[in-house]
Amino acid sequence: MSNQQPVLDVKDIPSPFQWLTLSLQHLFAMFGATVLVPVLVGLSPAVALISSGIATILFLIFTKWQVPAYLGSSFAFIAPIIAAKASEGVGGAMIGCFMIGIVYMIVAFIIKISGYQWIMKLLPPIVVGPVIMVIGLALAPTAVGMAMNNPAGEYEFLYFSAGLVTLIATIIFSVFAKGFLSQISILVGIIIGYIYSVIIGIVDFTPVLQAGWFEWPDFVVPFVDYEVVISTDILLLMVPISIVTISEHIGHQLVLSKVVGRDYIKEPGLHRSILGDGLGTMISSVMGGPPKTTYGENIGVLAITKVYSVYIILGAAILALILGFVGKITALINTIPQPVMGGVSILLFGIIASSGLRMLIDNKVDFGKNRNLAIASVILVLGIGGAFIQVWNIQLQGMAFAAIAGVVLNLVLPGKERIEEDIFETHVD
Repeated sequence: MSNQQPVLDVKDIPSPFQWLTLSLQHLFAMFGATVLVPVLVGLSPAVALISSGIATILFLIFTKWQVPAYLGSSFAFIAPIIAAKASEGVGGAMIGCFMIGIVYMIVAFIIKISGYQWIMKLLPPIVVGPVIMVIGLALAPTAVGMAMNNPAGEYEFLYFSAGLVTLIATIIFSVFAKGFLSQISILVGIIIGYIYSVIIGIVDFTPVLQAGWFEWPDFVVPFVDYEVVISTDILLLMVPISIVTISEHIGHQLVLSKVVGRDYIKEPGLHRSILGDGLGTMISSVMGGPPKTTYGENIGVLAITKVYSVYIILGAAILALILGFVGKITALINTIPQPVMGGVSILLFGIIASSGLRMLIDNKVDFGKNRNLAIASVILVLGIGGAFIQVWNIQLQGMAFAAIAGVVLNLVLPGKERIEEDIFETHVD
C-alpha cells in the first residue's frame, strides 16, 4: 500500500486551477492511445473520446466515487474488431463489443456471489502471459504495413521515413523522458511524426479547414445504422478475449490499490469495478466506439503526482466528452498519416507482446516444467499462426481459439502451482 501522504486524497475537491490543469494532464495521458485504437480499426476518434468520457463517469458512479480510474480504448480487441468488420460490417463488430460487456456483467455477478479467488485460479500467468503476447505479435504485420506503405498500399521510402521518425521519437521519450513526459511518450511521438510528415508534404489540411468547430460525431447506433443480429461467429471471435481484459482489469485494480493506499478488491469490490468497466464497454458499443479498459497510463499519473481525487478524473472525462464534439480536432486527428500511426504501433504492439513476457518473468513461471512449456507453446503458435476450428458454419479462430485452448490445458494438465493473489500486477493496455 502507498505510504506517502497524498497531495489530494480520493474524495478531496481540488481548487479550480488544480481541477483544470490536473484533469488536462490525465486527458493528455490517455489521449494518444484512446484515439489510436479507433484510427487503426476504422471507427470514429470523436466517438471514442465521447464514449471514454461517458464510460469513465459511469465507472466512477458504479464504484461509489472511490476508484480514481480512467477508461480508454482497449488494444486487446483491435484484431477481433478488424476481423468482425470484415465479415459482418461495423454493426457486427459493435454487437460483439456489446456482448463483451454482457460477459463482464456475468463475471461481476458471479464474483459478487462467490468471491474472486476462482477467477485467479482460472487465469494464471502461464495462460494470460502468452495470450497477451499473441495480441501484440498477431498485429505485427498490420503495424509494419502501415509504417512502410503509401495510401495505395505500396512501399515508398518517403512514407516509411515518417514511420521511422515517429518510432524513434516515441522510443526516445519512453526511455529517456522523466515524470509526466514519459507517461505521454506515445502522444509526443505522434506529434513529432506528424510535424515531420507536414515538412515532407504528406499531410493534407483541407479537411481541417473545411470542418466546423462544432460537429456532430459519426455515431453508429443499433436499429438505426444496422440490424441487430447476434452471430455465433462474432461471439466466438470476440468474447474469449475477455479472458485477457478481465485479468488486465484485476491487475489494474491491484496496482491502483497499492498506489492509492486502499484495497479496491474488497471495497468497493472487484465486482463493482468489473461491472463499471463492462457497462462502459456496452455504452461505447451502442455509440459506435471501441471496448473500454482502465488505463495504466493514468494510474502512472496518479503515482507520479500523488493526486488521487476522483474529481480530477471526472474533469478529464468531461473534457474528453467535450473534445469529441469539436469538429476541427477530429478532422486534425484524421489527417495524421498512416505511416505515423504505423510507426508508433510498431513499438506499442511490441510493448504489448513484451508485457506478456514480463508477466511470465515477474511471476517466475518455470519453463523447465513441460506442463508450462506445453501451455505457452500451444497458445503462441495457435494464436500467431491464425489456427481456427470450424464446425458447420461456426468458427473459433486466432486469439480466441488460443485463449480458450490455454485455459483448457491449464485446467486439465496436472501439476498446477498455488496462485498468489497479486499475480496480475503486470499489465498491458
